[in-house]
Amino acid sequence: MDRMLYLGMTGAKHVVMAQTTNANNLANVSTAGFRADFHTLLDESVPGFGYPTRANAISGGRDSNLMSGPIRSTGRPLDVAVNGDAWLAVVAPDGGEAYSRRGDFHITANGQLLNGAGQQVLGEGGPVALPEHQSVSIGEDGTVSVVPLGQGPETLVVVDRIKLVALDAERVEKGDDGLMRHRDGSPGVITAESRLMSGHLEASNLNAVEAMVNMINLSRQYEMQVKVMSTAREIADASGRLLRLE
Repeated sequence: MDRMLYLGMTGAKHVVMAQTTNANNLANVSTAGFRADFHTLLDESVPGFGYPTRANAISGGRDSNLMSGPIRSTGRPLDVAVNGDAWLAVVAPDGGEAYSRRGDFHITANGQLLNGAGQQVLGEGGPVALPEHQSVSIGEDGTVSVVPLGQGPETLVVVDRIKLVALDAERVEKGDDGLMRHRDGSPGVITAESRLMSGHLEASNLNAVEAMVNMINLSRQYEMQVKVMSTAREIADASGRLLRLE
């Protein structure tokens, strides 16, 4: 009986965790460069004396689908999409370096280059900062150029180069802030193999239809786990009544 309860209880717990992750994926279906997450589940025997009759469903951790999303044209000069496997280096909320594929850039009043999540974009010498200008362009190699205020197009000046890095897919993980890092804290390796496509954005790699179907399946799995626990209780009550009759 306890085996049924353990299976139902831990199964329901981790189905809720998977449903939370799936809901977060759906909430970010329109977020540029978003990488969908998923949970893996494993079974683990409960330690103790006697026969191994009980098992817990444990989470194998949250992983992310690192496949690229579709690239779409926007025509906006400050929108960039990475054509390749490289990542854009940004300043994480803790002040460290982290990585994203979000290329919906904008410039603040003091000249800072930020992505759509408000994170500072890193260049070769730190956060990219632009002087007063009348136009800005981003090249395929990540160079950020401006035409100074009051000058002609022939005065184009290179301000910085956006930092593109390669990450080891075997060691990369997504943090709670949605940014990618190596598990051991090591930085990504600067690469020139990938190119930037100005006027384009990489969409989320989430398949919204699959996520909706997954949401329905997870709801049914949860109901099944609750039914297992309910059935275990009914069997226990029936067994108790039989014992009283004796």
